[in-house]
This record gives sequence, structure tokens and C-alpha cells, in this order.
Amino acid sequence: METLTNLESFVRSAESGSFSAAARRLALTPAAVSRNVAMLERNLGVRLFQRSTRKLTLTEAGESFLAAVGGNLESLQNAIAAVSADDGQPAGVLKISVAPSFGIGYLLPLLPEFLQRYPRVRPEWHFENRTVDLIAEGYDAAIGGGFELASGVVARTLAPLHVIAFASPAYLARHTLPADPSGLIDLDCIVMRSLSSGRIRTWNMRNAQGDEVIATMRETVVVNDPTAVREAARLGLGVAMLAVPDVLPELESGELVRVLPRWWADAGALSLYYPSRQLMPGKTRSFIDFVVEAFQREDYARRFAGSLG
Repeated sequence: METLTNLESFVRSAESGSFSAAARRLALTPAAVSRNVAMLERNLGVRLFQRSTRKLTLTEAGESFLAAVGGNLESLQNAIAAVSADDGQPAGVLKISVAPSFGIGYLLPLLPEFLQRYPRVRPEWHFENRTVDLIAEGYDAAIGGGFELASGVVARTLAPLHVIAFASPAYLARHTLPADPSGLIDLDCIVMRSLSSGRIRTWNMRNAQGDEVIATMRETVVVNDPTAVREAARLGLGVAMLAVPDVLPELESGELVRVLPRWWADAGALSLYYPSRQLMPGKTRSFIDFVVEAFQREDYARRFAGSLG
């Protein structure tokens, strides 16, 4: 009887046309995927792929075999996931993507409690400032904002993503505060250049009365990382704008102070993304429930709302 690992390595390699892409999806090395496929070919006594330095293509036998097992593989995985969920002990590698600032500040501190509750789950958490392809890259879940909902992916809203203006008390003591966001142009500003577009983001701020004003910021300091933006503001270099989660501890401690506290920009929602499957693996379900529970316990939906002033 052929192993599920060998079959899965074959199917994912055929779907992606690459051992490397299949390895990323399966959380294996390309060499391991190649070995699994070679073992499958040896056991079957046929060549399933034509290999070259540039591409991987199915042989006629490989195409026939993929048609026979491709759909059944999902059923086998769902059956295994159901067993994992039913025995009350989620297990396996949990591959998560999350932005470094949010992941280290909010998610990582939850890890000891999560592992105590689910000791058979092995975290593989990627802290990265990019939007990942959950299905193609083999992630179990991701936390962030602005993900495109590709087929088979769902989003569960955790909290609003409101962008606010802030500065250090020392900087504000030396300058006159603006009456509305248009006045930010008269102050030193710390802005962030997008890693994906290379552009500096501008924000359309609003207030509770429904007024909207573009926040035009003078580019005194330019960086490309939200943590650097926050630290530059703490050093008194000017006014900056970030989502509330990126600066909440400093706001609550008084190290940073909101500028224009009645104004904010809506950047969408902070969401938990995960592949929608008929039977979700126990490790993924346990992580989703755990994160939702933690957000409710810490009242993050309210604390992240910049509209509260």
C-alpha cells in the first residue's frame, strides 16, 4: 500500500509543476519531495514525471495516475483531519504567517499558553511583511489585513484596523497642534514607503461627524518598516501614522500621544485567514478558536478602534 506522504508529494508537485513549490506547500524540503516521488515511481514501476533543469512535466502515465488519485487525496486528507479533530488532541505542524510587529507583540506572548493546551502541535510561525498565498504556499492560517480572498480562503474579522497620527510628548511640547489633518503638512513627519509598491501611503482621515480630510504629510523621515516608524516617533523626530495595534502599548504607557485624537483612517479589518475545507484539521481549528478567545479576553476589538478618540 502506498503511503499518503508519497501520494501527496506527487499530487502537489503535479499541481505546481515544481518540487520546490510543492515543498513549500507541504512544509518539506525539495529533496524530501523528490525522494517521495521517486519512491512512488519505484513502487509503481513507471515514470510519472519528465524532469529537466527548468521544468517538471507529467508523463502519459503520470497524467493518468493524477486523474485517478487527485480527487481521492482530498478525501483521504479530510478523513485524517476528522480523526485528528475527534480524538481531542490536535497535532502536527501549524504553519502561520503574520506581520512581525503584530506577531511578536501580540501573538508570540500567547504561545506558552497555546502549547500548554495543545502540546502535540508544533508551531512554524513566519513573521513577514507580505501577503502570502495560503493554499499555494501551504499555510494553515495567516493574520493580517488586505488579503485577497482567493478561492477556498475565508476571512474571520478580529478587530478594526484604524490608522491614527501620533508623536512623542517631547515633540508635541515644541509644536502647535493642527486643527485637522491638513495641518500635518506644517510638522515634521515620519512616513513609510510600501515594500510592495515602493510608494508612500497617504491616508484619508475621518471623524465621528463624517468629515473627511486628506492627511498630507511632509516627508521629513522615510523608512520602510512600521517598527522603525514607531521608534523614530519615540525619538521625537516628528509625527507618524500607523494602525493602532502597532503603537497601542506606547499609547497606553504615555510614551506616545495621539495627534488629532478625534480623527482616524479606516484601513479595513485585522482578520484571521484560513483555507476553507470540508473537514478542518484539528490543529487549525484549535488555533482559530484560541486566537478568537484571546482577542475577546483582551478586548482588542475595542482597544484597536481609533474612532474612540
